[in-house]
Amino acid sequence: MECTTNTRKLIVDLFEINALKFGKFTLKSGIESPVYFDLRVIVSYPAIMEKVSDLLWDAVTSDVEFKHLCGVPYTALPLATCMAVKYNKPMLIRRKEAKDYGTKKMIEGVFVEGDKCLIVEDVVTSGTSVMETAQSLDQVGLKVTDAVVLLNREQGGKNMLASNGIQLHSVLKLSQVSKILEQEGKLSKEVVDEVEQFIVKNQFQNGAVALKRKQENKEESEKKKIKQRLTYKDRKEVCCHIVAQKLLDIMEKKSTNLAFSVDVTKCQEVLKLAELIGPYICILKTHVDILEDFNQDFIKSLQALADKHQFLLFEDRKYGDIGNTVKLQYGSGMYKTSEWAHIINAHTVPGDGVVKGLKEIGLPKERGCLLIGQMSSKGNLATGSYTDASVLMAENHSDFVFGFISTSQISQNPKFLHMTPGVKMAVGKDNLEQQYLTPEEVIVNRGSDIIIVGRGIYQFLGSLERCWDTRT
Repeated sequence: MECTTNTRKLIVDLFEINALKFGKFTLKSGIESPVYFDLRVIVSYPAIMEKVSDLLWDAVTSDVEFKHLCGVPYTALPLATCMAVKYNKPMLIRRKEAKDYGTKKMIEGVFVEGDKCLIVEDVVTSGTSVMETAQSLDQVGLKVTDAVVLLNREQGGKNMLASNGIQLHSVLKLSQVSKILEQEGKLSKEVVDEVEQFIVKNQFQNGAVALKRKQENKEESEKKKIKQRLTYKDRKEVCCHIVAQKLLDIMEKKSTNLAFSVDVTKCQEVLKLAELIGPYICILKTHVDILEDFNQDFIKSLQALADKHQFLLFEDRKYGDIGNTVKLQYGSGMYKTSEWAHIINAHTVPGDGVVKGLKEIGLPKERGCLLIGQMSSKGNLATGSYTDASVLMAENHSDFVFGFISTSQISQNPKFLHMTPGVKMAVGKDNLEQQYLTPEEVIVNRGSDIIIVGRGIYQFLGSLERCWDTRT
């Protein structure tokens, strides 16, 4: 938007009420910035809030068609509300996370699938917050092609959104703000130059900052996570999912967070290992499609061992097809997985349909699902916005999804459990690019809950088998 008398006056007003601050500020990312925007204060200045909402409206109404408004929670919500009321445009509300009660919706309001929705935001830096809102809207069938922001920090967010099909319209730009404040005698040329250098040196690409966070901030963040970690008993009180509650109960009673990945090709080998290692694990993870002699009697024996040693069965099927197909794969066929596996997992590539299809089969049987948010193999694509979208999908389906397969903690919500594969006593990788991390790295530094170990246990099978022979 061109700088008009109205926008120039708004910039000065925002500066006067300390919504625009210049100095030395450490941002959430750990980067030191010469400028900080605290636009939440404008709710205390009705005239300024009305002016902002008018300018946001003017920035898009000439060439953008939309049926609804949705403010990014939380600062942009009052701005979207002002626009909706003054211009008689229906508004939608996006929750940051779905509630465990009531309708459990992520998007509140009345709409029809296919409606266009304009996203309203106060500040855009990398564009991640706008993308998260767009993904939530998309998951309920709404279309998002445009977003409007009061202030574009010009650090790559506009390009990132454009690459995802969203055009960003802005009332103000950071470089424009600093220059006008200089012209108005509010800032020195040195500060303006510092702001311009900051913009150039701190560009985001694909939602990630080009400069690394300061190591000391990362370490401090990790320490806080450790301090805030809940006990298994406390987590059980927070988790509403029946499978999560059962799992945490087992983990507490057996004092274990070990899941054993039993990847052998004979049914008898699986049963032998389950008997041997069952007392020490909370989960036995299977790949039944690699068994050469699979049969339903084997499943009955495996269930008996799970009951005997108190562990849950996790079939690592990694469902990744359209809803109708995964329904058939999960509930039918020779494996009949839904009849015996307490836990399954799924890729989020197909979108909401994969979870909806699995849920139709699993929810009535009190089963649970993990979404694959990250992977442990080198060069995998489950990163960045894919991981963010997986977390949002879990929040939208928390009645069935209770956690993630991931290499680190990807959700701060304690009701979601994190399980990390590829764990050994030493860091390394195999000849097929599977990367291994230590238990300490996974649990202490990365905030995961459960370690999944396979070959790290197999290397001790010689001594374990001798124990087996002694017992039998």
